[in-house]
Amino acid sequence: MNRYLAEVFGTFWLVLGGCGSAVLAAAFPDVGIGLLGVAFAFGLTVLTMAFAIGHISGCHLNPAVSIGLWAGGRFEAKELLPYIVAQVIGGLLAGGVLYIIASGQAGFDAAASGFASNGYGEHSPGKYSLTAALLCEVVMTAMFLLVIMGSTDKRAPQGFAPIAIGLCLTLIHLISIPVTNTSVNPARSTGVALYVGDWAVAQLWLFWLAPIVGAIIGAWVYRSLLSSDHD
Repeated sequence: MNRYLAEVFGTFWLVLGGCGSAVLAAAFPDVGIGLLGVAFAFGLTVLTMAFAIGHISGCHLNPAVSIGLWAGGRFEAKELLPYIVAQVIGGLLAGGVLYIIASGQAGFDAAASGFASNGYGEHSPGKYSLTAALLCEVVMTAMFLLVIMGSTDKRAPQGFAPIAIGLCLTLIHLISIPVTNTSVNPARSTGVALYVGDWAVAQLWLFWLAPIVGAIIGAWVYRSLLSSDHD
């Protein structure tokens, strides 16, 4: 149970820290942190939690990561459902806290502002198409899993994986925020989309499908082509 609770707290921190920076601080007058700040906020949530709970649960914080690690032979299938449920709960709790905070500002409208939700077409920050969004999320998540599996390989330098993984997530956001607002994490997407409803929920399917497909591809590539053991 402590592993599942660790995933709840970890995913809570990821969504609150990452999406919170986008909703509350990205465009704050005169001192807004902008795209660069939001990208680093997401990376820092993973970096800090990897050191805090990595020894407890592995610090997945992401259904796609859990599924990818299973596909890569690093995680047991029987643990997938409890981990995914814990991650989604953590994301929803963070979304609720963020919604209460954000709604304290006069004129706040979650649907109009987007509330850091992921989207494509008219709801993409750069108005990118469904095809562009799908490809972007698949490729970014595949590379994320490649870095996760490589940095946690027994042959890799020990103790540095959280840094590599956190910086990788930062880089992913720097690339793909304009395309989809960056998901690569179904729990992160669900955690804010349900508070927006409407278009955010209607487009949520993509941000489950694409990250999971990408994670499986990335894990398979590492396990098949780069791992020292292929069993």
